[in-house]
Parts: sequence; structure tokens; C-alpha cells
Amino acid sequence: MLKFPYGISDFYQVVTEGYWYVDRTEYIRAVEEIGKVLLFLRPRRFGKSLWLSTLENYYDVAKADEFERLFGHLAIGRNPTPLHNKYLIMRWNFSAVDPSGSHEEIKKSLFNHVNDCIRRFAARYRGLLPDEIVISEDALSSLQSLLTAVQLSPYRLYLLIDEYDNFANEVMTASTERYEALVRGEGVLKTVLKAVKDGASGLGIDRIFITGVSPVVMSDVTSGFNIAKDIFLRRPFNNLCGFMEKEVEATVQQVVRECGYPPEEGAQAMELIRTFYNGYRFHYTAQEAVYNPTLVLYFLDYFQEECASPEEMLDSNLEMDRNKLEYASRLPHGKQLIVDALGEEATVSVRRLSQRFGVKRMLLAKKDMSFAASLLYYLGVLTLGGRTPSGRYTLRIPNLVVRGLYADQMREMLLPDVTRDDVEAVAEVLYTTGDIGPLCEFVEEKYFPVFSNRDYRWANELTVKTAFLSLLFNDILYIMDSEPEVGRGYADLVMIIRPDMRRFEVLDILIEFKYLSLDEVGLTGEGVRGMSREELRSLPQVEEKLAQARTQLGKYRPLLEAKYGDLLRLHTYAVVSLGFDRLVWEEV
Repeated sequence: MLKFPYGISDFYQVVTEGYWYVDRTEYIRAVEEIGKVLLFLRPRRFGKSLWLSTLENYYDVAKADEFERLFGHLAIGRNPTPLHNKYLIMRWNFSAVDPSGSHEEIKKSLFNHVNDCIRRFAARYRGLLPDEIVISEDALSSLQSLLTAVQLSPYRLYLLIDEYDNFANEVMTASTERYEALVRGEGVLKTVLKAVKDGASGLGIDRIFITGVSPVVMSDVTSGFNIAKDIFLRRPFNNLCGFMEKEVEATVQQVVRECGYPPEEGAQAMELIRTFYNGYRFHYTAQEAVYNPTLVLYFLDYFQEECASPEEMLDSNLEMDRNKLEYASRLPHGKQLIVDALGEEATVSVRRLSQRFGVKRMLLAKKDMSFAASLLYYLGVLTLGGRTPSGRYTLRIPNLVVRGLYADQMREMLLPDVTRDDVEAVAEVLYTTGDIGPLCEFVEEKYFPVFSNRDYRWANELTVKTAFLSLLFNDILYIMDSEPEVGRGYADLVMIIRPDMRRFEVLDILIEFKYLSLDEVGLTGEGVRGMSREELRSLPQVEEKLAQARTQLGKYRPLLEAKYGDLLRLHTYAVVSLGFDRLVWEEV
């Protein structure tokens, strides 16, 4: 059986202990040639730490005797660069820094981490350094002592900084004032990076590779560290972290063969992986999307051990991304952006991704959505899509597992007093009995008062569809799609039972939404609210919309039945919204 390195980011351990490994070492040459001080950004848990560990093992002078063992069977081992095993390596990981407490407490935590790394460095290279490294309480003084020792040796230093913005981002989402103290003036993060910059000016540091999630922190410390070359949007590095379709599919097939699963199990597993985890593009012209590696490893590890797909498609280690969406919702245009993205409205677009923007620019961007949209891209909850007719770049939710985070955030954002149990109760009635009435009444009672009191840019069936999607989203039971292509048209909301969940007595669901403004029916909000459901249904404009919905459902049903066959337990519905006041519905 394959050994999947779920949660393991140590290249040495992965290779020497025979874990499954997707070779990315061919990128070492390109990284070496493009520059000496590099900044590489990817979302959380996207393989950045394993990449830094790969660089560490490749360039470490202390591992020269193990080069063939570690890299001989890999792409770079067959054609190595002259610089392999030529550096002293020091690695910092800022996710180890405690972000809680005052500025002084954070400074102490950061200095302690840097000093610990320097102690390990001194112990590792004691026989190669001609001078002793003096470690003091002031980590910057310790760093100067280390650089002096390096300068006196025949070697140079390669500094690897992992998750450079981790603790600063945690502080930023909690308190702008505390964050400003870290990155402005004599803030500790700015001071440490300035010392690194000085060390790279001929004082011992020859190369630096920095990973992180977003450029926000780097932008805010630019005057202290303005030497990094951004490579995160460069086309050659689109696939540096993450898995490609052919790599995932080949591995699924291998698991199926070795475990003796029937072929249809592999096909179902691959379809789930593709639906829930694919979809990331990190360059404007990238032709192929990238899979989230942590989520794929989570799935494959479970699939191999349990002979079944995991019910929870979202790995609990990525639950923290909910906090990032909550922070984004507090930015200018943030709430609108989340609603737009969930509804797949094409207005989520930017002229270009913002590559350097600090906190103040985001918070003061009263008329500009691009900063908030760019931040969501870097966080991995939006990704590059296509182009608008005017040449703008569209941003979309990458896959179904992330769409679930949006659905949760929209409910919490707009319905803070409604519990998950309340939502699941009305949704389950539809799933199990086919009665859509309680759900429609819930939308009337809870969502419509919110929509009618907020200044959203649009008022149409998209608004209503997005509300229903946020309430119905259930990735344990369903593969949910918003406006999937069915034939030559687009259905509004399709919920198809996951293949591994068809043993349960739930229904496949197709809903078509229509919208009428109050002006179109010639009534006021008070007038509409005073009418019975049957009186509303008898309005000519409502009947016309219901007829349109019936026609569309009549086209989509046979196409879905042809695709899914006798397995399908399809119930179809037409829902007409009259302003943000009343709903009329029928099962078709």
C-alpha cells in the first residue's frame, strides 16, 4: 500500500521513509536562476513548507554525502545545478511565533524563535565555522554574531523563511492597532526583516527564499525589506505547489488496483476529488488548474484505509479559513463580494491582481473592491477564472469545498441570530420529503427582511438563488452546483446526491428561480404581504414566470435523467420571488 505523507512537510523524512512523493525538484533550477531573494505566496496548507524543506536538503553542505540517496532518483538529481550542497542553511518558521499578547510579548516570542534557530544552526555547523556564535537575549545581536562567523568561513548562508506573515496576519485580523505596532517604525517584524536585508548586502546572506499567504505584510514593511522579487504570479511557477489532474488520477488508479477495489469505486472517487478540490489557478494564462495538496492527501489517505470516501470533504485542518472570510467580510465591499462570489456573479472581477497593498489601502478603499478581492485570491478562497468582454480578470470560488465556507459565512453574516440547527431543520424537510414550503417560508421570514434593508447592487433571481444556496448547502450528502451547464442552458440550482451517499433516503433536487419587482406587478410591499399565496399565484405576471420556469425545468429534467439514469430521484421546483417580500412556489 502507498504511504501518503499527510501532515508531513519534511522532505528528508518523505524520501528516506518511502512516502508517496510528487517530484517538483525540476523547479529548483528555475528558482536558482530567477533571483537571489524571492517571495513565493500560496494559500495555507498548499505545500510551501515541503518545498522549503526540499531546498534545505538540496543546498545544505552538511548533506553532500546523501545527495545521491535523496535526489538521485528525482529530476534535479539527474541534472543537478553546480550550487547543490554549497550553502549553510538557516530556516525560520514564523508560524511558531505566538501572536497573542502585547507588542513586547510578541517581540519576545519572535526573538526566542530566531535564537532557537540560531542555536540549532550553531550546533549543526560547529565544525565548519571558524568562530563561535554568541547568542544573547537580543536576537538581532545573535544574528550579527552568526553572520560574522559565516563571513569568516568559506561558505555563505541560504536563509529560508516559512510563513513570514503568519503571526502578523493573526494579529491583523484581531486588531489593526496591534498590527501597526508590528510593521511600522521600530516594530519588531520590520526590524527583524531590516536586519535580514542588511545581512544580504554582502554580510553573509547570499540567498533568501520566503513563503507566505499574502503580500499585505510585506507591503507594510517595504521600507524595511524592499529587496524581494515576487515570483508568485510568474507562469513557470503555477504548478510549483499543488497537484495536477494526471498525477491525482494516476494515484487514485494505483490505490484502486492495490486495494482490489472495483473500477467504478475509482471513478467515483476521482469525480469527488475533482469536484471538491480542483480549481486553483496562480497565473493569468494557466491552462490547467491545480489541486489543493493537503485536501487531496486527506482524501487519498482516508480512501485507502477505509475503502470509502470521507463524508466530511473539508479537512478540519483548513477550518481556520473560515476566520479569513469573516475578516474579509469586514473590509470595504467585503460583504457584497462574498454574496457576489457565492452567486457566481461575473462582477467579481479585477483589472489586475493587487500584488502589493497594505492594511490601510484595504481599509480606506471605499470605492475599490480590488483589494478585498485580491486578498481573497491570496487566501485561496477565490481563484483566477476567465476574462470579461472588457478584458478584466474574473475571480471565482475554486471548488465545492470552498463554496461551503462561503455558504456558512453568508448565513453567519446576514443571519447572525439563526442557528445551524434551525437551517438544517427546514433544509432536511426538502431533502427527505420533497416539501419545499417550509424552506420558502423561512426565506420570507428570515432572509427577506435583511435583503430589503441592505443596499445590494442587484435585485433579481440571483439574490434569491444565493439565499437558497446558503441554506441548502450540504457537501456531506450532495454535489451542489449553482448554474451548472445542462445541455445548452444553465439550471439555477442542482443538488445531486453524492454517489457514495445514495444509500440514504434523500432526493435529488433541481430548482429554477424567477424574480418580479414590485413595480412589475403594480403592488407595494405592504400590498404583497397582505395577499394570500393563492392570490399571488393568480397574478398574471406570476403565472407567466411560473410557466417560464416549467418550460426550463422540462428541458433540464430529461438531460439530467439521461446523465444519471435510474439512480436519479429527481424532484423539480419553480420558485418566483415578488421583490424581497413574498415567494410563490410549486413542484413541477
